[in-house]
Amino acid sequence: MAEPAGGPAPTAGRVAELTASLARLEVRLAAACAAVGRPREEVVLIAVTKTRPASDVAALRELGVRDVGENRDQEARAKAGEVPGVRWHFVGGLQTNKARSVARYASAVHSADRAELVQALSAGSQRAERVLDVLLQVSLDGDPARGGALAADVPALAEQVAGAPGLRLAGVMAVAPVEADPAGAFGQLARLSATLRSDHPEAVAISAGMSGDLEQAIAAGATHVRVGTALLGRRPPPG
Repeated sequence: MAEPAGGPAPTAGRVAELTASLARLEVRLAAACAAVGRPREEVVLIAVTKTRPASDVAALRELGVRDVGENRDQEARAKAGEVPGVRWHFVGGLQTNKARSVARYASAVHSADRAELVQALSAGSQRAERVLDVLLQVSLDGDPARGGALAADVPALAEQVAGAPGLRLAGVMAVAPVEADPAGAFGQLARLSATLRSDHPEAVAISAGMSGDLEQAIAAGATHVRVGTALLGRRPPPG
């Protein structure tokens, strides 16, 4: 396979694997949307490529995937430099000292959960002369170790993002708590989204659902699903 413009070339075998995985995933996405009467076009697929080589991103781009998610700045920054032509979503927990770097290449940050981070992202976006979409990560179980703002803190955080130069309030994000019913958790997120939209009508995005629970997320109104394993396969064990 010839090297795609602006990216490293994947092997023919890997392209075949990704083509098959994407086809299977598209069947799931289409079925999940049809089950609740939603057009497939309402749901954005974000391919989460953490620990995967830049050649996988280049291959997915050639297959039509335009939204790519990462959760570590160093890895994301390197891939963004190698593979143009995609929208980069930062989907992991973010330290304030990495915000300036992320603001240079990301189109959206899905994990804003505290005032200090919002301030840092605003400063980074202004410095880069860009506008960054920001989603508020919400904790659905109140466990601070998993990241996310408490539901009671979302209105004040939303006001801060909406008023911050260089930022655009896009919506909300959450991860279903471990051992919780995903349908119930995503239903809670959808209600929080509806409340947010009453004050910020433009904040329509709901980032929810991964490989194992994307159907429940779509049923609850997710506009973005973050899929890694079902598209790229299981990650090899570390080291």
